[in-house]
Amino acid sequence: MERIVTLPPQHFGSGMRETLHKQLVREVEGTCSGKHGYIVSVTKITDSGKGRVQVGTGKATFHMKYQCVAFRPFKGEVVDCVVTQITKLGFFADAGPFAIFVSSSLIPEDYEFTSGDQGPCFISGDQDVAIVRNCEVRVKIVGIRVDATEIFGIGTIKEDYLGVLGGPET
Repeated sequence: MERIVTLPPQHFGSGMRETLHKQLVREVEGTCSGKHGYIVSVTKITDSGKGRVQVGTGKATFHMKYQCVAFRPFKGEVVDCVVTQITKLGFFADAGPFAIFVSSSLIPEDYEFTSGDQGPCFISGDQDVAIVRNCEVRVKIVGIRVDATEIFGIGTIKEDYLGVLGGPET
């Protein structure tokens, strides 16, 4: 991947390359681009290029090339996530930075929405399994919306081997 990094003149000197690398990591790690997905970590900087001094500001711009670990979810992928919010219409879950909504129509029919002692939840017909806040679920992505700075997904637990993995962490 490539990025242009701007460095102020006070950082010019012997430690400039190290400062430049830290600046790149600070700018790109944890961000999301629609094309590449979420940038999890910069693994290697392959080229920092020669800096060009901007006229008037004294800042230098560097055309940097780097390799990174990226998370780009796709339709049909199965992900493990943590339930963050439950409503009558379904529940929201997070797989790292990736937010997924599972509609009540994409939850098995035997699950019923209730507001019990644990707050709002979906409980299975045999009262054996419950989807509560902070529980782990395995979800299959059935749809993705990609914006310039965010990726949002729609998921289902209505297929085999999907659903609740574990209760809430205490």
